[in-house]
Amino acid sequence: MYEPRHQWPDDWPAMPLADIARHVTSGGTPTSGSPRYYTEHNGIPFAKTEDLTRARSKYLEQCELQITASALKESAAKRYPIGTILVSMYGTIGATKVTACELAANQALCALIPPFSCHPDYLYHHLEYIRPDWVRFSGQTTQANINGATVRARRIPLPNASEQRKIAQILDTLATAIRETDAIIDKLKLVKQGLLHDLLTRGVDENGELRLPPSEAPHLYKESPLGWIPNEWGVLNLGDVAAINSGVTLGRSLTGHGAIELPYLRVANVQDGYVDLSDIKTVVVLRDEIERFALADGDVLMNEGGDYDKLGRGTVWRAQINPCLHQNHVFRVRCNREVLVPDYLAAYSASPRGKAFFVLSSKQSTNLASINSTQLKAFPIECPSLPEQYRIMEKLDSVDGRVSSEQSELQKLRAFKSALMDDLLTGRVRVTPLLEQQ
Repeated sequence: MYEPRHQWPDDWPAMPLADIARHVTSGGTPTSGSPRYYTEHNGIPFAKTEDLTRARSKYLEQCELQITASALKESAAKRYPIGTILVSMYGTIGATKVTACELAANQALCALIPPFSCHPDYLYHHLEYIRPDWVRFSGQTTQANINGATVRARRIPLPNASEQRKIAQILDTLATAIRETDAIIDKLKLVKQGLLHDLLTRGVDENGELRLPPSEAPHLYKESPLGWIPNEWGVLNLGDVAAINSGVTLGRSLTGHGAIELPYLRVANVQDGYVDLSDIKTVVVLRDEIERFALADGDVLMNEGGDYDKLGRGTVWRAQINPCLHQNHVFRVRCNREVLVPDYLAAYSASPRGKAFFVLSSKQSTNLASINSTQLKAFPIECPSLPEQYRIMEKLDSVDGRVSSEQSELQKLRAFKSALMDDLLTGRVRVTPLLEQQ
């Protein structure tokens, strides 16, 4: 018999969810694709697990699909009131959201129907907190899942109403701070995209200001194969200003004194704008190959391909691991630094113009695309002078610094909320003293 991993105070009675909610149920899915059951306008929102995982706050406010009144009458789908708590049971287990509007849901979502015999926000936070328990209790077959009986039987500890309200208030405050910080990061990323476009089309003059656009100051620009660019700029192919090398091929069987095992980067490590070092693998190479495949500080890493989002994706290597090699599906681009700043190249390749080049030049199959070194060498780059490249990067770095600062704050808030949930929702730390101060 499964037992919860949490302990709580003796004065917190525990009740099964079946007794806390007015009703615990689940819905059904109308016949997929039927125009009688699905509509794009003025229908009833129809929730799936994916809608829960997309929602950024604790509230589920919109769904990808809408169903008709006929779907409600002729299928197992049910309409749920505002304030219903949905818990995902299949695949992604334990995702929890509160409905902000009347909606229906499929059979993968368990619905806790209000009113509840406890504070609804306290219940939401407790369900969010025990999500790891659902995963451990799942069948762990081909697709992990729980069922409605498991949800109904789950016992929830209930402090008195005042404590429930205070716990919910504290956790709601932290959740709001997390959501607002997340929104700031999204806005800063949009600002960066707009700034990136302006910087890579208009540049930064010697006074540190963006040039006026061509529509307002056409005399500052000239025509080029890439369109209008500032008079001082040129267009250069990447192969003329950088050495481009493929990496080590995996699968070789090398042994003996001439072989050595070293860490290497693969496509999964090279993300858009950063290197993910959370999972670094090793490869055996010959000692006399190290120089050929080794990365140096300032090398620009670019992915050969894979999914469309991975094509040309790159960043600058900062020698976080030394020595470190690169796989043959990751290009090493070593810039001639008298002409091209590595960070400028990484920013340019990530721009809409850079991404368009990689997609249009690639060899494509279903959902996959790849480029070769010849195509990469032909990558045309709008190239300002070195001082202007540095001025451009200074502008971008200021936004990146703000994003990094907010991301660091977000991590701290999430860690604090997790620790606080563990304290408050188990009663290890009581909110009673706070109530006495009111």
